[in-house]
Amino acid sequence: MAEIKTKVTDASVEDFIGSVENERRQRDGFVLLDMYKRVTKLEPKMWGPSIVGFGMYHYKSERSSQEGDWPLAAFSPRKQNLTLYVYPNHFPDLLKKLGKHKTSVGCLYINKLEDVDATVLEELVAASYAWSQKELGGK
Repeated sequence: MAEIKTKVTDASVEDFIGSVENERRQRDGFVLLDMYKRVTKLEPKMWGPSIVGFGMYHYKSERSSQEGDWPLAAFSPRKQNLTLYVYPNHFPDLLKKLGKHKTSVGCLYINKLEDVDATVLEELVAASYAWSQKELGGK
């Protein structure tokens, strides 16, 4: 079994976001940082070199026998877009009101925060975090 590469590190979240080259993405990253702190009431940790995570749960995949830890809530201001690790398929009503975005099974992709309704986005992050706590457990 391959070892999980994305683990909690001691790297500075603020330094990471501050190092994002795209100024808009950097600014949006700090807005998301404040939002996630408000919603989770937790301090962030870096997960690997590029994911800002809050809380943690342990998972064990039945399909691949892979096992590890993952944040209950997370985001990354990536070069291509803002990636929010939420469970968008569980919240279709919020997605309809959100604004311009794309989704995958466990992620929400936004080009820039001004493309979406900030209030709806915060509701989505809060709903996903609450769902994660209930369904996945963790701390």
